[in-house]
Amino acid sequence: MENRPAKILIIDDDPLFLKIMSEAFEENGFAVTTAADGITGIRAFLDHSPDVVISDLIMPNIGGVSTCLEIVRLAGDKVPIMILMTSMFRGEPHEHQLPDMGARIHIPKSTQPLDVVIIVEQLIYRRSLERASS
Repeated sequence: MENRPAKILIIDDDPLFLKIMSEAFEENGFAVTTAADGITGIRAFLDHSPDVVISDLIMPNIGGVSTCLEIVRLAGDKVPIMILMTSMFRGEPHEHQLPDMGARIHIPKSTQPLDVVIIVEQLIYRRSLERASS
């Protein structure tokens, strides 16, 4: 990882979830921005250029799929790591070969916050290796 803290944007309409996830990432050295819905999340993406975006799937105004797709469109060739989280996902966190519903990574909301942090750290590390080899 670079010298600066990795920037993460967490988009969710549940204030308690935002608080718990924000604290988990901040305690592990991340610079955290939060947004309570997709529209605010898209604005926050444009303002902060995060390395990682974690979005809830179901939110008012604009859902997680549309939010992720719009962020990917706006990002151009600098797409952040995109993660969808929802209580609708069952089982273990998983990665798709191609983005599904706007994100390659899908994580159930039942996943412990520290486990989400570890997954994100691994994804950032893997991306840094991919960029170094290209």
